[in-house]
Parts: sequence; C-alpha cells; structure tokens
Amino acid sequence: MVENASEFARLERTLEQRRQRVEAALRGLVVPGRAEAVEAAIQTSLFAPAKRLRPVLALLVAEVLKGDSEAVLPAGCAIEMVHTASLILDDLPAMDDAKTRRGRPTCHVQHGEATAILAAFALQNRAFEILACGWEGGPDAAARARVAHELCRAIGTDGMIAGQSLDLRMTDREIDFGALEFIHSRKTGALFMAAAALGALSARARPAELAAVVAYAKNLGLAFQIVDDLIDVTGGTEAGKDLGKDVKKTTFVSFSGLEGARALAAELVAASQAALEPFGPRGAPLAELARYVVTRKR
Repeated sequence: MVENASEFARLERTLEQRRQRVEAALRGLVVPGRAEAVEAAIQTSLFAPAKRLRPVLALLVAEVLKGDSEAVLPAGCAIEMVHTASLILDDLPAMDDAKTRRGRPTCHVQHGEATAILAAFALQNRAFEILACGWEGGPDAAARARVAHELCRAIGTDGMIAGQSLDLRMTDREIDFGALEFIHSRKTGALFMAAAALGALSARARPAELAAVVAYAKNLGLAFQIVDDLIDVTGGTEAGKDLGKDVKKTTFVSFSGLEGARALAAELVAASQAALEPFGPRGAPLAELARYVVTRKR
C-alpha cells in the first residue's frame, strides 16, 4: 500500500504529469473525417475524464528500461483508443447495458447504439492506422509490427473477446475461481500486458526484461479488476460509473468476500512487484503504480 497521504499525493502528481502528456498526444492524433455524428461520439468517449493507466504504464515501462518515453506516446495512445472502443462496446445494451461511464452518460445513451458501435470501430481502426504509419522518432516498421501483433492478440479471440464472451455466458450462473481468473486476465489484464509489452519493445528490451514487465502487468491487471469489483460494491459517486451493475455476475468480491478480495488484490500487487526484482531500484516507478492501483477509489 501507499504508506501515507503525502506519498499518495506525490504519486498522484507523478501520474497526473504523464496523464496530461497522454491527453495532449491523444488530441493531436484524432483526425477529422466526414462522419460528424461518429466523430462527436468519439470526442465524448475518448476525452471523458480518465486515468489513462494503460498508456501511462507503457511510458513508465519505457522509462524504467531507459527508453525514450516520448517515442512511445503515439503507440500508448493507440492502446487508449482500443481501450475506449472496448468500453463503448462493453456498455451496450447487448453487453453490460451500462448507463454511466467516466462520470458521464455512456456513449450509446448520448449518441444512440448504431453511432456508438461505429465510434468504437473508428477508434480501433485509427489505433492500428497509427501503428501502421509510424511517427517521427518512433520504432521502425518491424518493431511496430510486433507492437501491432501484441495489441491484436490482446483484443482477439484468445484475449479480450474470449474474456467478454465467457463473462456474458456466465451471467446468472455460478463459476469457479479458474473461470473468473480466465475472464478478467483477458477482459482487463490483456491490455495491461499489451501496454507493458509495447513500452518494452519500444525500448528494445531484452527477452528477459520483456518477460518480467509482462508478468508484472498480468498481476497488476488482475489487481486492478479486483479493486474495480470492490468499488462496484463499496464505491460512492466518485466512482464515475454504474455501481452494483455486476450483481448478476460472479465477481472477485462475490466469490471471496470483501476482505478476501482485498487480501487477493494485495497478494497480486506483491507478485507484480516481485516480478520487478531484476530491475532493482530502477523498477520503483512501476512498483509505486502497483501500490496506487490498490488504493484508488475510482
């Protein structure tokens, strides 16, 4: 855990600095087209208040590995676009039927289902366009291809889609812990792992370094999901999303109870930090990020 209020405030300032860099880069990467309604939906979804944890994670990994974090920014933004697209789709009536996201009405509530679906696909298309075209100071075509492959795998039928599919099938049904872990290691953890891999690949990481940060991110992603489940039960208006919407699903809280879920999140954070041992003191920013994940309220 973050040890005291001043340490937490310092960490939040550090994350906020990187979040602002991501925010500015995102605004420069959204290009106008000829679909005004879709573009309006993209603007309200992509630029709603957000933590930007996945691109921030990519930046931190690059920094820990002594890479150029500025050169990682566009790829980190691509991941954020894919993440936002996944949220738009996840919120649809056919999926989780959520009414609030990031403190605002969800995309389909504001713009209609058809426009929301088009906005999600437009964001995903733009993300891969960024990776295909490249950017000044960024990785070469071969490295970008590896990044694109990691991102495709994270959101494909062995990644996010697999997790979402099983999650939908298991609504109103009891599931065991293995299935619960399968769902969330893919629905949530896969993009965390892709973000870490992206930062590592952009910093030309050695195979052992890449494996370490991906192991870190896998545990971090699961811890993040458990905290989300806790917020769903205990959170207030600051959570910025529908609360109690997972009541028909087995979550880490319904499976383990509040204290059990908190203990599991702490164990996963410890495991994520242990994965950073090969980096020594250099890994401190990533260890701090893990501590932040289990103390957040939204």
